[in-house]
Amino acid sequence: MRRIALALTLALAAPATAETVAISAAGMVDVASGKRVDRPLVIVTDGRISAVGAQGSLAVPAGAKRIDLGNKTLLPGLIDMHVHLTSLAEIGGYNGFKYTDSFWSAVSVGNARKTIDAGFTTVRNVGADQFQDVGLKEAVDGGWVVGPRIVPAAYGIGATGGHCDSNELPPQYDRQEASVINSPDEARAKVRWLHKYGAEVIKICATGGVFSLGDSVGGQQLTFEEMKAIADEAHMLHLKVAAHAHGDEGIRTAILAGIDTIEHCSLASDETIKLAAQRKTWFSMDIYNDDYILATGTSNGTEQESLDKEKEIGLKQRQTFQRAVRGGVQMVFGSDAGVYPHGDNGRQFAKMVEWGMTPLQAIQAATVNAAQALGREADVGAIAVGRYGDMIAVDGDPLANVRVLEHVAVVIKGGEIVKGAQ
Repeated sequence: MRRIALALTLALAAPATAETVAISAAGMVDVASGKRVDRPLVIVTDGRISAVGAQGSLAVPAGAKRIDLGNKTLLPGLIDMHVHLTSLAEIGGYNGFKYTDSFWSAVSVGNARKTIDAGFTTVRNVGADQFQDVGLKEAVDGGWVVGPRIVPAAYGIGATGGHCDSNELPPQYDRQEASVINSPDEARAKVRWLHKYGAEVIKICATGGVFSLGDSVGGQQLTFEEMKAIADEAHMLHLKVAAHAHGDEGIRTAILAGIDTIEHCSLASDETIKLAAQRKTWFSMDIYNDDYILATGTSNGTEQESLDKEKEIGLKQRQTFQRAVRGGVQMVFGSDAGVYPHGDNGRQFAKMVEWGMTPLQAIQAATVNAAQALGREADVGAIAVGRYGDMIAVDGDPLANVRVLEHVAVVIKGGEIVKGAQ
């Protein structure tokens, strides 16, 4: 009996056998160098990449599970820096008031699945009510829901009556969002509150927006002092800050205040683009969704006021993107999915190439650049030793035709197959 007890004790004390997966394909895009690698072999151990080499020269560990992707091309899992998983493009304007609050948490589960199936294994969710994105992240991390790695912002911080407030209802139904601030001190307190309950990035509304009612799309809504208080407080807590900003003054003020990424950037002047390049501030520009917004018009419930704003800035935003690329601004991939249907994120790559990027630059925006902007380059953004085993596979060569990224055949997260190659 003593021998049996000792054997059981030793068995329980012994470390679990590391799960190892060997992934091979016809080719791989090295996103750092921009070169195509022939016949790669990637070893993933306990969810992280433990070795990268060539088939035939890198040994496959004994007992490893094999995933052979045949003639496909391997890339790192993609990163979308601007999504709204708790929103639906198909339900806009006042139509949203027809649904109870918990409806948005429920549909976010399906949105998460569509997003990872599209090849985006990491996303930054920049705005959600009631900490719904924090809850979704917890469900994904716990294995209850299939979805990407989520960097949640929870509520976006904004001014009374601004883009991050609720302006749809008359005064007798006065509703102020929980994240509204009206001074630098209130701004600091709000950052601490968001961090306390799970926000991993801080989102602010520096200017008006397309889908907020009663404001100018380019008008600045937070002062320099408020933005700087937010940036300083967030950075002290080791959090990054993203600023929704369409207008030039708001963009420029956000850059000077030390904001890390500027979202949309529609009306940035040449002087502001130069400042962004000098300060190494990241631009995240959603230049595909104009097609969807204008094509659907008011059919989804979008107000005519919002449609008019989009008509005013859509083309200008794409022209600004072109000037920013030429001006050397650091760019990341941000789609604003939720404004257009989730799962179509990859359609933006072709627009980025159409408006001035090479296919490699567009891919880097959604991989190495995004990882750096997140401050998570040790975890995601490349197929490299130490990073998560997050990869996608496509048919064809995305360096020659970036549109192949619109149809991702295989998705692997942490070395486990999420889509395809079953």
